[in-house]
Amino acid sequence: MITARAAATFDPVGRSVATARAFVRDTLQGWGYTDVVDDAVVLTSELVTNAVVHAGTAADVLCLRTEDGVRIEVSDHYPEREVPLQSTGLDFGSPDRENGRGLLLCAALATRWGVEYSPTRKHVWFQLDLPERPVGIRSAGPLLPVGLLPVADERVRVAVVQIDSAGSIAAWNEDASFLFGHTSDQVTGKQLTDFTAWPQTPGTNTGIVDALQLSRWEGSYGIRGADGRTIPVYASHLRVRDTHGEPSTVCLLVRDYERAVLQSPARAPVSDTAAESGKTDPFEIFIGSPAPDDLDGLLQRTVERARDMLDADAAFLLLATDDETELEVRATTGLPSARQRFARVPVEAGTGRYGSARMPAVHEDLDNVPGAVPLLGGTGMRSVVTVPLKVEGRLTGSLGVAAEAAGRYSNEEALRLQFAADRIALAVESARLGELERLRRGSLSFLVEASDLLAGTLDRDQTLALMAQMTVPTLATWCAVYTIADQASDPYLSYVLHEDEERIDGLKALLSKIAPPDPVPTPGARVWAAPSEAAHQAALRSSMRTLGLGEGGRLGEPARLGSGIRTTLATAAAVGGETVVLPLVARNRVIGMLTLGKPSDDHFRQEILELAEDLSRRAALALDNARLYSERMAISQSLQRSLLPPGLPEIPNVEIEVIYRAAGEGNEVGGDFYDVFPIRDGAYGFAIGDVCGTGPEAAAVTGLARHALRLLAREGFGGPAVLERLNAAILDEGARSRFLTLLYGELWPQEDGSALLKVVCAGHPLPLRLRQDGSVEAAAEPQPLLGVIEELELYEQSFTLAPGDVLLCVTDGVTERREGTRMLGDDGLADVLATCTGLTAGAVAARILRAVERFAAEPASDDMAILAMRVPEPPTA
Repeated sequence: MITARAAATFDPVGRSVATARAFVRDTLQGWGYTDVVDDAVVLTSELVTNAVVHAGTAADVLCLRTEDGVRIEVSDHYPEREVPLQSTGLDFGSPDRENGRGLLLCAALATRWGVEYSPTRKHVWFQLDLPERPVGIRSAGPLLPVGLLPVADERVRVAVVQIDSAGSIAAWNEDASFLFGHTSDQVTGKQLTDFTAWPQTPGTNTGIVDALQLSRWEGSYGIRGADGRTIPVYASHLRVRDTHGEPSTVCLLVRDYERAVLQSPARAPVSDTAAESGKTDPFEIFIGSPAPDDLDGLLQRTVERARDMLDADAAFLLLATDDETELEVRATTGLPSARQRFARVPVEAGTGRYGSARMPAVHEDLDNVPGAVPLLGGTGMRSVVTVPLKVEGRLTGSLGVAAEAAGRYSNEEALRLQFAADRIALAVESARLGELERLRRGSLSFLVEASDLLAGTLDRDQTLALMAQMTVPTLATWCAVYTIADQASDPYLSYVLHEDEERIDGLKALLSKIAPPDPVPTPGARVWAAPSEAAHQAALRSSMRTLGLGEGGRLGEPARLGSGIRTTLATAAAVGGETVVLPLVARNRVIGMLTLGKPSDDHFRQEILELAEDLSRRAALALDNARLYSERMAISQSLQRSLLPPGLPEIPNVEIEVIYRAAGEGNEVGGDFYDVFPIRDGAYGFAIGDVCGTGPEAAAVTGLARHALRLLAREGFGGPAVLERLNAAILDEGARSRFLTLLYGELWPQEDGSALLKVVCAGHPLPLRLRQDGSVEAAAEPQPLLGVIEELELYEQSFTLAPGDVLLCVTDGVTERREGTRMLGDDGLADVLATCTGLTAGAVAARILRAVERFAAEPASDDMAILAMRVPEPPTA
């Protein structure tokens, strides 16, 4: 049964794909169907791309909500194409292709899907069912010894923050002021998003704004305190409405390590059959009930149970990579987990059975075999027992417990631990595969959005900024982008970003002092230890100075803990973790490196590195495209500038002003052109013309015409002869020739303050003469344009500009300015010119330009040139 519907239509343009994704995401999140948002967005993106890009038609998107899930239909208006069916043996296509992936993804992700035709359109639909959620009851949890109870401060402070429907802070209690340092007056009325550091990780798509709209929400994020530090908190949100019906959200927040105060117990299904039979699953005997429903919770519960079972001081659990060559630390207790999390150790650490994680092993004293268990180096643990986790004979992980005393464990403890590992191995592998699937779907959605953003710009600096902003904080804590101009150039630090803006300057200074990574084209991420080592050395030197120790440990005067030392120590903590470098390879050339880093003693997950590698390939191509575009744009603009006159000459007793506008993005010269130049002593030439069309082809004829005019005029030819020879030169261009309208004239300033002009108007808008009395008249007669017929009979017309007169010459981009069916025209231009009596040439040209721009709301689509000449009036005595 359909309970809600939402529909929208998107135009056949590229930007509609992103708009359609946003429409589907907003709709499903509004319905509370966040579990299927990622899949729906990816499928919609592919199907709308097929419609608006490949089919070239509008796309209709319909979302239908049911009790069990959602159905989405994407329709286009091009029904003639065939749809490959699995039963016919036809291939859906390769996932690496840029098109044709929509149906392949439907088959992989959707619960059900299909294709339907009508006489006017074709639409593809897919159904996504909501995952089944276990229904249980809240429980108080087992009775725990005092030593295992959650740790909290002597007084637990619960910040109560109320957020109104607009996202602004409406209430802020005393505990909130104590925890975060902001008073109620300082934050009331401001957006909560101004103070939150919200986690954005692949697979987690609920943002702070979305969370505030949910009826209930729990989770972790950060609040920026008054001192600039980010304070990790655990929050419980409840959406309420007051007696007037206005909604708001009440947020309860505690320090993250006190999350047990607010965190709801996990729920699990109640099995009446199991209760009646009295049988208990061996898994539940070990792990406890209810079992955590997330991988991290399950692994953490496992190591805690293993530690308690063997009365150990520490325990750890590692998961194997897909190729079973390495083990990744995923959960520890009693060990510095921040330092160890996601660190990797080899499966085969030695030649004997005790060096392999595939077999159980007991080490009575690690002091006798240093390095036998790399994870425990420097922790003080001496005895350890490790057992493998296997599923169907395949190694999936390793579970170990350790004690500070030697000789604590024997084969009997190894057998007990192996029995427990066998009970949980399948559950752990199932949870791991579920996590990988969620991460894969979140990564796919992330890459779709990243590709869309990178494809939306050709600006190099903006591309660099996007690369960094997409990785921080989604993939890494900080990011640096190095670029390489050419093969002979060294890598250059082009962009640095840290999730804490206050750390950017210190990080940039640190990276500037060390040699950049080698531009190795080998794909994949490689560890770069230089930033961490340099940061640690700088922190050590700063610490020694604060203690009054000089080089070699010599005692000296203690230094004050100034801002510089604090910045050095903060930078060391920020970059002290793992740093990896990914090459940016485009068109078989390394054009830069993408550097990602973690804070102190932190490591990258392999899945994150694989996602970063995919992103680096897309970013490299986008960066190289921006580079090529910038280079070609610079060449184009340089060539175009060579077609413009170098400058206007100073003509005695004559004011001259030119305004030139070329149509088209990046064009400085189009089909319109102008020129004013000296011919010989006392004589000057001027021209304004319009080549048929716009863009580079028209600009080529522009250059021919302007240079030919100067050459012929200075050879002593009169106006008609100049234009006739130019006409022949244009016709000689053959298929590349274009017809040309041209107004050419020669000017002689006179001793009495006037100016004598001779003009030839070959198919061009007639020049207009403004007299001192405000009258406007055409100053020439129309004659045939150039570049059409071979034999032309042109003549020139002479007139005199008296003091105070203005001669206005324009191209048809001015007179043909349109707004709907209206056009400015010659009469409209004459009316504007009539209002310019007494203005200088510059003021006349500026008033004409304003009139043209205001005539229509849309930007001009044609080239435009305005040439104004004025004979000034003699100064009065």
